[in-house]
Amino acid sequence: MAAIRPNENDCFVVVDLQVDFMPGGALAVPGGDAVVPLVNGLLPRFAHVVATQDWHPPGHFSFASAQPGRAPFETVQAPYGAQTLWPDHCVQGTPGAAFHRDFRLDRAELILRKGYHPGIDSYSAFYENDRRTPTGLSGYLRERGFRRLFFAGLATDFCVRWSVEDARHEGFEAYVIEEACRAIDLAGSLAEARRAMQAVGAGSLAVADLAA
Repeated sequence: MAAIRPNENDCFVVVDLQVDFMPGGALAVPGGDAVVPLVNGLLPRFAHVVATQDWHPPGHFSFASAQPGRAPFETVQAPYGAQTLWPDHCVQGTPGAAFHRDFRLDRAELILRKGYHPGIDSYSAFYENDRRTPTGLSGYLRERGFRRLFFAGLATDFCVRWSVEDARHEGFEAYVIEEACRAIDLAGSLAEARRAMQAVGAGSLAVADLAA
């Protein structure tokens, strides 16, 4: 395919490049740190950048520690549907919630925090997991005139996937830069995520597909 040249109507959305998702973190994504230099290398190709940040209060509903007798990666039923339970991670104000120290955060025009409602988890950059409570990102992007969104970050099969699906539902063109993402891959969740993103019409790109 011909290389895509990002323009003023495009936005690069960098998902959750935080310490707790890196090797050694509380909810480490395998190879998560390999994404950081790839993202940094992509930043100069985009005029506009948004970064998301998981930002949970202590004792968040999605933490296994908040559910007596439950263990991380089990599934429980929340009022809004099935919820995977996670190790405590990205707790507000803790070192694990900080962005990776090498991530060029200075390029971000907006840092969008999500997951701060105590009783609702939030994978997507657009909606909490009830799929009704908005983060406000869609309105921000529309008001600024962005039409195409390019996604990278962590993790492919959760926060990236849900963000991409919601971007399409909100009427944006959406592309996943797969080289610049990594997955948790719980019981085939990566393959499922790829199918789901393709089903909503999202594109899949390599770094080389974006013109420098």
